[in-house]
Amino acid sequence: MGALIECVPNFSDGRNSATIAALVDAIQSSPGLSFLDRQSDSDHNRSVITFVGPPAAVANTAFQLAKISKDLIDLRQHQGVHPRIGSTDVIPFVPLQPADMDACVALAKTVGARIATELGIPVFLYEQAATAGPRALEDIRRGSLAGLTDRMRNDANWVPDFGERGPHPTAGVTAIGARPIMVAFNINLASNDLAVAKTIARTIRTSSGGFKHVKAMGVRLESRGIVQVSMNLTNVEETPIRPVFEAIKAAVERCGVAIIGSEIVGLVPERALKNTDDLDLQLEHFSDEQVLERRL
Repeated sequence: MGALIECVPNFSDGRNSATIAALVDAIQSSPGLSFLDRQSDSDHNRSVITFVGPPAAVANTAFQLAKISKDLIDLRQHQGVHPRIGSTDVIPFVPLQPADMDACVALAKTVGARIATELGIPVFLYEQAATAGPRALEDIRRGSLAGLTDRMRNDANWVPDFGERGPHPTAGVTAIGARPIMVAFNINLASNDLAVAKTIARTIRTSSGGFKHVKAMGVRLESRGIVQVSMNLTNVEETPIRPVFEAIKAAVERCGVAIIGSEIVGLVPERALKNTDDLDLQLEHFSDEQVLERRL
């Protein structure tokens, strides 16, 4: 059996059902691919879609999704709490066998070149696909599209890997990378105080001296009148969900608030949930179908 690649593109639309349906249909109608999951959030105004298949089929469909997104999503009209740089915000290629990381790097470069050439959307490569030294996704997204645009035009270190030194007028910029499996894990708080969520995020994220392999930010969910600690766990072998949840629970208690729920966005490998059977993670809308191994 050849390489099997997971692709988890994020699109800057979590509200327009017709746009989301068009993206899902493009995957489901592509021979050789398996559609695994789609999750959309109106506050983040973002959709995360997961599919798997052989490299050539994954690459072609990733490009088609970027084209659909360019045609249907105008970033100038976008509002949402999640930082974003493009209509197709990010396209990660994920090896389901570690030996296939080289295949994912090759896919990132092939798809990136095609998106820049045929769609006119500048592309930055990140994580293991980065060509000009290590480049983290959060560095690309810092300041959202306005911040990235300023760096592209004024900083010699921020020339896109493919395309022009300026964003597409409606589709912005796309980040494309190769990375291991990660988990998007969010915790909702019984508070509307954004400062509380930001304080807790600082205590746990790697960049502020917290856990290794944890990226975190505090955001407000206006539709629910609460705040959220939104996280990516980028290496669940070394930092699974349990210690992060326990640290946040302790921090929440110190702040005098409470956890009212948590969520896993997209799919999660079984190993990320190890040793959590005795914990009440308060997961909302979670089912066994979100466990990656079950979906595969």
